[in-house]
Amino acid sequence: MKIATILPYKENYTISKAQAAAIWVCDFFKYSKYQDTNYIFGNTNTKDYLSKNYININISNLKSKLSSTTKEYCKNIIARIKNENFDIIEIHNRPLIFNYLKKEISSKYILYFHNDPLSMNGSKTSNERLNLLISLDKIVFVSKWVQERFFIDLDKKLSDKTEIVYPSIHKINKLNKKDKKITFVGKLNISKGYDIYKDAITKILDEYKEWRAYSIGDEDRKRPVINHQNHKELGFLKHKEVLKFLNKSEIAVVPSRWEEPFGRTALESSSRACATIISNRGGLPETTDHCIILKKLNSKELYKEIKKLILNPKLRKQIQSNGFKNIKHLVQNNSEFIDRIRDSLIQNFSLNYIRNKLRIINIYNTGQKNFHRLYNISLGKKFTNGFIRNGHDVLEISDRDFIRQNRNIFQAKNIDKFQDYLINTSKNYNPDLIFFGHTQNISPETIKEFKSLNEKLIISQWNEDPVMKSLNYSKKNIENINKYSEIVDHNFVTTHPSVLKKQKINIKNLHFLFIPVDKNIECFDVSKKNPIKDLFYAMSHGVNRATLKKGKNDSRIHFLNNLIKKLENIDYDFYGFQNKEPIWGNDFYKALVNSKMGLNLSRGLPTKHYSSNRIASLMGNGLLTFVDKKTELDDMFTKNEIVIYENINDLTNKINFYKKNDNLRRKIASAGRKKYFKLFNELKTTKYIIDKSLGKAANLY
Repeated sequence: MKIATILPYKENYTISKAQAAAIWVCDFFKYSKYQDTNYIFGNTNTKDYLSKNYININISNLKSKLSSTTKEYCKNIIARIKNENFDIIEIHNRPLIFNYLKKEISSKYILYFHNDPLSMNGSKTSNERLNLLISLDKIVFVSKWVQERFFIDLDKKLSDKTEIVYPSIHKINKLNKKDKKITFVGKLNISKGYDIYKDAITKILDEYKEWRAYSIGDEDRKRPVINHQNHKELGFLKHKEVLKFLNKSEIAVVPSRWEEPFGRTALESSSRACATIISNRGGLPETTDHCIILKKLNSKELYKEIKKLILNPKLRKQIQSNGFKNIKHLVQNNSEFIDRIRDSLIQNFSLNYIRNKLRIINIYNTGQKNFHRLYNISLGKKFTNGFIRNGHDVLEISDRDFIRQNRNIFQAKNIDKFQDYLINTSKNYNPDLIFFGHTQNISPETIKEFKSLNEKLIISQWNEDPVMKSLNYSKKNIENINKYSEIVDHNFVTTHPSVLKKQKINIKNLHFLFIPVDKNIECFDVSKKNPIKDLFYAMSHGVNRATLKKGKNDSRIHFLNNLIKKLENIDYDFYGFQNKEPIWGNDFYKALVNSKMGLNLSRGLPTKHYSSNRIASLMGNGLLTFVDKKTELDDMFTKNEIVIYENINDLTNKINFYKKNDNLRRKIASAGRKKYFKLFNELKTTKYIIDKSLGKAANLY
């Protein structure tokens, strides 16, 4: 997952000047599983970046009063990331940046609120906040108080698109020895209660000479000044230096008047075993469960609570110990939570890839028109069975049946209605993989629409027909493949890719696919039987036609005519040949299991690794199978698993030989069946298809 994290341009992402939002981003970045693909964008003039993957966005009119700095910042960000294809864009504390970016960049968006939403341009009004709820994919708040502010005048039932992720701290393993220090961290102004601290601490230091007080922070405007010999202003310190100082402090004070969105100082102080005193403003009470909350926000009350801690070491140590041991918000825990939020936005990862199970739409001709007589040779059905048995969910769509069933007197082919059906089905089902074969009924525009609905969707096509020079039909078949080859992600064919390369047919992401067997379809084992017939062969005259085509004459018929002239005392059982009708479905099996041996003869000249789908029926059902040497199937099967013949005379001799040597016939047929199921079963084949489609390294055999 590729993530862009965008900071406000005033939020300095550097070691020397980092403030709350920058520290927040840095902490969670370092523990995220996506840190290698998470890029952080901001603006700074220094180079001591808090973490890797930071990209600085330069702004020319940073202090200009004549033009909008935010607009320039957004313009420069858009130019930098528009073509980067980020899965998620995260925007911190600037609703206006989201409003600019969403018009230019299509992505998932998360908006993080570190401050009161009602104080920011783009979220001040209820309508603005409602629009953010509608438009954003997720809104994250740094405290419950910030979330409640956002939902003022809004229905809280809409909060399901929001989450709370608190600023967090790293736990340290060991307590340091404490010095008698009282520490204030923050802006040195009245909003932060610095005047309250001034009056209270001056009185404390007058009474308790052995104690020292410190102020960490700065303020350019007019502010209170503490003049006491036991008090020291340390100015702005780096974040790590602040934590080190808190490690040595006994007491920390956060008497803020301002409605703190969270109050990171209180969290840090408590986690570093300071006895922490806070005001009850904004999100401060959400920082720790082990602190003192001022009942009244004034210097008298603060003085009283500090004095109580000084005079009661046991109470002080108890608060320190409880805060140290029971840190409420830990970086690692909340970093994992943020990653889960990210995962939830990308459907492929959160719902499917994480559980390693996919939703698959399998589009092919299921043959309803033909009363499912093709079930035993249907690759589409075997793919569905394999996908499901591998634990995936499959939705089957029969393109030809849908179009036929939705015809009317005005439309011979209702293609447009089919496109609507596909698109709306994809919207509802949200597949991870669309797998289709032997269809010309999906428009290229529909495939583009699939991709627009889900950029992570993978689309693959398959084709089982031969691709060879010797067959005129192959030209049409190549056209069928090429219709989609450039717009799908992967192409699976049953002819070895080297054959296509020799013909200078260049198809991207081309993968070889061998005809699979299925344990519930190839369910017989003739090697264990003694059938009446010797040799089986079944030729179709077109799967849709289903009957003999008069005058049909191809190389297979010539081969068979010559073969039967040479065979002696062989009881052959050939279909689709010599006025014997083709057979289908259950009739096919009745005939098949009645023969000991099978001839695997395909259309066209024998071609590397190509076979008609009948080979699965022959070998998968335990028939001793004869295959032409030029198919090079001996790459997959040995002479102890299949019978390879060199020419028609060699074939004749081997048929006669194995008729006489029945035990050897059984042995080879059984080994061939076992090997076929080992190499090309429906589970292994569909796993290979999915692995290849997902871009994983995978071997078919």
